[in-house]
Parts: sequence; C-alpha cells; structure tokens
Amino acid sequence: MMERTASVERKTNETNIKLQLSIDGEGQSNIQTGVPFMTHMLDLFTKHGQFNLTVDANGDTEVDDHHTTEDIGICLGQALREALGDKKGIKRYGNAFVPMDEALAQVVVDLSNRPHLEMRAEFPAQKVGTFDTELVHEFLWKLALEARMNLHVIVPYGKNTHHMIEAVFKALGRALDEATTIDPRIKGVPSTKGML
Repeated sequence: MMERTASVERKTNETNIKLQLSIDGEGQSNIQTGVPFMTHMLDLFTKHGQFNLTVDANGDTEVDDHHTTEDIGICLGQALREALGDKKGIKRYGNAFVPMDEALAQVVVDLSNRPHLEMRAEFPAQKVGTFDTELVHEFLWKLALEARMNLHVIVPYGKNTHHMIEAVFKALGRALDEATTIDPRIKGVPSTKGML
C-alpha cells in the first residue's frame, strides 16, 4: 500500500508553519504551536486518530491565538487532502461519539470533496485559560474547507468548556480514522459519481 503522508509549509506575515501528517500512523505527535491549549487538543486528535503528526508553528500569539489556530487548521486540512490522494478504497464516512466526564461530543465526517461545517455546540465559557473558545469553530471550518470534507460537530450537553472541546477533538480524530480507513471490499472510489 502506498504511504499516505503529506508535508505542508505556510509562511505569511502572521505565521510560519511546518506540518507533516501520516494517516496510517501510531498516534505519535510532536507538536509545538505556541498556543498551549491547541497543542493539547492536537495531541489528543493525533492519539485518537492513530495518525502521526508533526507541527512546528510560530505565530503572532502576542496579538492573539487567532492567526496561529486558523493557519494550523488550513495546513492540517491541506495535508489531509494531499495524503488521501485519489481516495480509492477508503470508507469515506466516519462517525464517533466521545464522552468526557459530563460532556458528550459527536463528530460525523464525509470525505466528499464538498466542504461544509455544521457545528452545534454552545460553550459556556469564552476562554479556556488564555484560549478563545470561538477559535474552535475557526479551526474546524478551515480544516473542513481545505480538506474538502463535510464535517458535522454536535455537542448536545456539557458544563465544563474544556471537557466539551476535548471530547470534540477526540471524536474528530476517531471519526477521521474511520473515514480514512481502507476497506478491501471497496473497489475504486466510494461514490456512484466515480470520483470524490
């Protein structure tokens, strides 16, 4: 089987990011973002998705975490799309429920080449530490856009914002792990159109 890996570099006036992704990994991460909460979430995503992910990001975090978080989403989406190649034999769809103490998250993905984010989550707090919780939506939207996937994120309940977001990132990893899995029964691309 061909190795499904990709490397992406993005350099702007606001950020400088180098990212390597291996879809068929072992949950190993080496992540430096300058945004501690985002580093933690990407570690969880990698472990639960069984990917290998390296991120070296330097951004204008003295302004805020927005540019760095958004641009990591862009780079991760681009790497995922590139690493998937022609998508032959993949399951395409993935669904995961993950509880984290009192919170529950569901993430459903379709690697459809039709980017969309549907997010139903109300976080009680505007910040987790220094991290603005509205950036979770920003990250997920840019990820979905660049990976060209349909991404649905549902958090039906929860009280602790950290727990709710953590459940989302774990579920995201698990849903993508399922969607990217090669199924030997699938011949070619899993679409009646003949392409994704």
